[in-house]
Amino acid sequence: MLCFKGDKLLLFEGSFEFPVRPEPVLRCSLDFPPSWGETIPWCEVDESFEPSGGEWLDLRSLWALCGDEVFARAGAAYQYMYWLRHTRFCARCTTPLQLSRLDRGLCCPACGWTSYSTLVPAIIVAVERDGHLLLAHNVRMRPRIFSILAGFVEPGETPEQTVAREVMEEVGIEVQDIRYFGSQSWPFPSTLMLGFTARWRAGELRPDGVELDEAGWFTPETMPQLPSPVSISRRLIDHFILRHSHS
Repeated sequence: MLCFKGDKLLLFEGSFEFPVRPEPVLRCSLDFPPSWGETIPWCEVDESFEPSGGEWLDLRSLWALCGDEVFARAGAAYQYMYWLRHTRFCARCTTPLQLSRLDRGLCCPACGWTSYSTLVPAIIVAVERDGHLLLAHNVRMRPRIFSILAGFVEPGETPEQTVAREVMEEVGIEVQDIRYFGSQSWPFPSTLMLGFTARWRAGELRPDGVELDEAGWFTPETMPQLPSPVSISRRLIDHFILRHSHS
């Protein structure tokens, strides 16, 4: 099973699968009722658990070290763990919640209210202009790593409307031909990334200076340092490079 300590995952003797259930555990998927169905086996341990031959890896660095399958499994397990860790009391009457016997929820034994795990939708978009791709540097990213633009969907918006708004807010340009590309679950903590492509329509780049400190148009031959191949941002960038590279 996958073994978590806080926001770190155990790498045990070269594998992310720990062979037995540790004791004691704070939370464990093996304790879920049958109504939860099959889940990825995982557990959360306290700070005292230190198995010989083990190494704890930060989840945010894990996606740069492992493949899609491991990242997807660890991400799904972490999202359930994060939700259970931070959703302990009823939002209506503050009574401690219990695992539901009917579905994958947390129910209140006092008032009957049920809490379900939430997903936060966000967009990420590859904007093109005459064979160039828009890339920007986010102030929270490591120096010199550039990526495409992203942002959270706000209440009342469609994802396509979010694309247009975020691009305008972050770099001051209008876009057109917004098209869906694909999606990726992003467990930091519970985001669903919706990928899009779009074309420049009007305006010149003006980074907002708050989230972005630099932005520019790049060809396949002039690409800066890019995100990990595991991320949907890199998939969108690679899609652009494949279509525009000269053979």
